[in-house]
Amino acid sequence: MKHLQWLLATACMLAVCLSVSAQSGKKVKSISPEKWVKSKVWSEGLKAKPHSSTNLAEFKAQYEANPEQWKAAFRWLASHDLTTIEKGKHPVEGTSLVVSVEDSKNEPLEKRTSESHRKHIDLQYVVKGTERFALLDHESSKANCEYSEKKDVIHYDFDPEKTTFIDSVPGEFFLFFPSDWHIAKIATDKEDQDIRVIVIKLDYM
Repeated sequence: MKHLQWLLATACMLAVCLSVSAQSGKKVKSISPEKWVKSKVWSEGLKAKPHSSTNLAEFKAQYEANPEQWKAAFRWLASHDLTTIEKGKHPVEGTSLVVSVEDSKNEPLEKRTSESHRKHIDLQYVVKGTERFALLDHESSKANCEYSEKKDVIHYDFDPEKTTFIDSVPGEFFLFFPSDWHIAKIATDKEDQDIRVIVIKLDYM
């Protein structure tokens, strides 16, 4: 009888071990970047969403690689009145982040400077007016200077005919990753070129 009980106990333990092993061997299905963005789990209460030009896979990957910094940035944006806050530099408490609140003016394309960054991601959120951005074509664009380690910037010669132009819309922010060679503050077709844009530089991981 004792021998039978021992066999049953051993069989039960073996079954549990096999079940645990099988569960641990299963691959956890990862949510797609599109579903992740739509879920708003990243937003910290911010109502704005990333512009349709955003590389969502890169956004998700960078957020997951450095969640505390992204959370702090979105939390700051969600908890301030961005249309009335004083312009200038605003440190984000407990982080190395600085929020730039810029009251500025769009200019003709020929007066604007192209750029990309290696160490940082530009988060740009237009909260007043309409700003036009440009995304440069990699094949037809060429760096026209050495990369500046100190300023974390490189500039480009580009073909306007092969450049994608995007106007900002209310409730959407832009994310420019190192692969997004871009130009900001380009004049639009509107009469009023005054804008207020919020800029945060996040670390690129």
